[in-house]
Amino acid sequence: MRWKSPSALTFAVAVLGLPLTVTAQSQRVTDLAVGKLLVSPRNSPDPIFAETVVLLAQMDENGAMGLMINRRSKMPLSSVLDQVKGASNRSDPVYLGGPVELDAVLALLRSETAPSKAPVVTPGIYLVATRSLLEKTLASGVGSRDFHVYMGYCGWGAGQLQNEVKRGGWYIFSGDVNLVFDAEPATLWPRLIDRAALKYARTVPPAGATIANASVAATR
Repeated sequence: MRWKSPSALTFAVAVLGLPLTVTAQSQRVTDLAVGKLLVSPRNSPDPIFAETVVLLAQMDENGAMGLMINRRSKMPLSSVLDQVKGASNRSDPVYLGGPVELDAVLALLRSETAPSKAPVVTPGIYLVATRSLLEKTLASGVGSRDFHVYMGYCGWGAGQLQNEVKRGGWYIFSGDVNLVFDAEPATLWPRLIDRAALKYARTVPPAGATIANASVAATR
């Protein structure tokens, strides 16, 4: 299994159970940023990303990298990280982070204080991308409520993610620490996609509506 350092990853209220502040921000390329959540639409043309929620963890001019946060497996850390110090007694499950490099190990940590050399993804969430930091985090005794390990990741080359957004391939949500560490990840996508559908349904004018009426509806 391989470890990806952050510098190497350069390519890379109608719905119950969601905070009221969590809304589908837009489908605008300009709203893409580290810490945002990407939610695939119901008609996603790519089966790999169908019904997925991705946390955008890194982004620059060379590309972007994200982690699927709703694909929890049944494999325990003790089995997958059998050669990692501190993982032998961990029964919490590993997540499938994405289709790229499934032997690469990354983790997300929820913490009020910044771990040493851990990039911040969004306030309160840090990316663990080295073996030494992973072992240190495990040794701290942090539980599965605040710590998720991912195998693989989602990667986009320069301009690729932007083009997908332009084609309607993603809804962009504001990042939320409680969603990233949601207790029911299997139901996260349907909850978010329902909220996205609710917002965009409000901006579609009814048949026969005037332009003025449509503008008023879109501001509600």
